[in-house]
Parts: sequence; structure tokens; C-alpha cells
Amino acid sequence: MHVRSTPAGPAEQAVFVHGLAGSATNWTDLMGELKDLVTGHALDLPGAGFSPAPADGDYTIEGHARAVIGLLEHTGPAHLFGNSLGGAVAVKVAATRPELVRSLTLVSPALPDLLPRYGPLRVAAAAIPLLGEWVAARLTLVPAEQRITASMAVVWANMDAVHPLRLRDAIEEQRRRDDLPYAGKAMVASARGIVAEYFRRRHTLWDQAAKIQARTLIIHGRHDRLVRPAMARKAYRTFRQVRLVLLPTAGHVAMMEMPQVVAAEARRLIGETRLGNAPLPS
Repeated sequence: MHVRSTPAGPAEQAVFVHGLAGSATNWTDLMGELKDLVTGHALDLPGAGFSPAPADGDYTIEGHARAVIGLLEHTGPAHLFGNSLGGAVAVKVAATRPELVRSLTLVSPALPDLLPRYGPLRVAAAAIPLLGEWVAARLTLVPAEQRITASMAVVWANMDAVHPLRLRDAIEEQRRRDDLPYAGKAMVASARGIVAEYFRRRHTLWDQAAKIQARTLIIHGRHDRLVRPAMARKAYRTFRQVRLVLLPTAGHVAMMEMPQVVAAEARRLIGETRLGNAPLPS
């Protein structure tokens, strides 16, 4: 498993989990904003970024959660961040291994929604057996620049706000992944993992969210085209200790669109945690 870390500094640790089709670099700017407060570690989930395909072929939410738990067991108790798919993974981690999670920050988490938007419906279509593999194969015929631009136009509220260097890096990364034999499978199988959670009837992610003991911050962008900001109301009723933040000009990846704003909210949460009953690890 590949992990990007900030230089060793503050004693408190933070772990960052990206979303579907993302990578550890999604957190670069936010980690930079918080480097004086926490030592950050952003992992590439199995089959994503520079992480190899999992030996057991498990791309379920539970499988991804095991990878995150493995990192947390190495860092010790940490402040856990998750975006989209990574938010769903973080919920499962915080519910099953509460002793490893000091606080929980979720940016547009992909929690089950009975009225999913167009984006999640496309994920569901890609998860259909055979169709998903066909779509993944056909996408490689589309130039990387076109695919990345289209993807960013969906997840960012304002595509013009994307820094040219970030756009260039994303295109180069897509070209690199196009040469990996497992890249398409990792995308499709991870999409199927999300869909499976949406249709689970017992031990759902919402059931697990209700068990989470850690202080929780949930951030939604009002212009999110993938996750309905209205789900914040259900989150408020479900999580035990939760604060909601709705950003009026953000989309699905607020930590990339406005890292300074997200960092300020995360600092408040971490400060509250330090002043509460969760002691610093010795």
C-alpha cells in the first residue's frame, strides 16, 4: 500500500482517505494547510494511485477499510478524514475500530441515499456485470485530457478554479494508470462495492454511523452533483456528536476546491477533541 506523508512534526496524526477514481494526491493541499497541527498520511486505496491491486481481489468497502485500519495500526490513534467513497470507508473504520479514531471529518461522504443523483446512477450502471468492464475498456480510447476535464467538471463546482498544475498532474497520472492492467478492474470493482452498500438491508453504513463515538464533522458543498447536500439532515439525526458545514460555493471535493476553509473547520474539530475526553496517545 502506498502512503504519502507530510514531514514528521506534530505528535498528533491524521489519516486521509480518497474517493472513487481518486488518489492520495486529492489531499495534498489540505495536508499542507494542516501540517503544523498534525502529521498527515494519505494512502492510495488498494488498486488506486500507486498502490497495487489487492492480492485477494477485495475492493469492497470492508476491504478498503482493512487497508485504512492497517495504516492506523501503524500510526496509532489518528484524526480520520474521508471524501466520497473514502467517507464511507472512514465510517466503517470509525464504527469497527473506535480506539483508532480520535475525530472524524467527512467531506461529501457516499452514504446510502434512496434518491441518488445522476453521478451515483452512472456508478451503478458501471457496476453492472460485463457492462462495467466494457465501459472501462472503452474509456481508455478517450484521450486522458478529455476524461480528466469531464471528471473535474462534475466534481468541482467551478472548473475554472482548478489550478493548471493540478490539472496537468491529474492528466499525467491518468496516462500512467492507463498502462496498468488492473486499473479498470479496480475502478469497476470499487464502484460495485459502493453499490453493494447502498442496497444492504442489515448492518448498513447508517447503522454503523449511529455507533460512532468520535466527534464528527461533515462538510457538504451546495453544488455537489454526486451527493445530495440534503443528506446532511439524516447525518445530523444519526451521528452522535456531529457538526454540519454547508459550503455555498463548493462541489463534491471541497478539500481540493477550498482547502483553507476546510482546514479551518478541521482545526476547530481537532481543537475540540483535544479539549475533550479523548487523551493524546502516550
